Amino acid sequence: MTELAADARQDFAAGEIAKLQRGLESLLSAEYLQRIAAVTDEVVRALRSSRRVFFCGNGGSAADAQHLAAELVGRQNFDRAPAAGIALTVDSSVLTCVGNDFGWEQVFARQVTALGQPGDVLFGISTSGRSANVVAALAAAREAGLATVAFTGREPREMAGADHVLAVPADETAKIQELLLVAGHIIFAQVERIMFGD
Repeated sequence: MTELAADARQDFAAGEIAKLQRGLESLLSAEYLQRIAAVTDEVVRALRSSRRVFFCGNGGSAADAQHLAAELVGRQNFDRAPAAGIALTVDSSVLTCVGNDFGWEQVFARQVTALGQPGDVLFGISTSGRSANVVAALAAAREAGLATVAFTGREPREMAGADHVLAVPADETAKIQELLLVAGHIIFAQVERIMFGD
């Protein structure tokens, strides 16, 4: 096993932080601020109409889906009434049933078809922009009348057809995830303030 000298470890850490800092500076551009505002407005519209917000993704993006759903149901910055956020990544019986009987590509799409209603919102999270089951879920959501949000990296690829595309300025999986979580926290902090603030 190769061990990095202390200076090398510090240089690596500094480089990673610098990459994240450049991405965050890019999020300050008018283009990204407008996209974040548009997604915020879409979520507020849905919640004000007693609709729900769904999330899906794989691996780390599954964890982010659950994290963002929890920001709605629980709280982000202050105590308030719960809002309807649902992660489609957590029902192991549904996931394994659908994956086994219909194929892994359908694990989220089938849930969207079963649970989604016009006016709901689906966040599809994929750092590559081409996770087949997330792409299928976005297609099912559009067919069912849900608003769609693509959370992805610099190249949205197969997710480019979503109603709202937040393609953060990064190419590495970890940096994409970090920037998407920042954007998600901003969106749901604004939703919380608009829906429940004084």
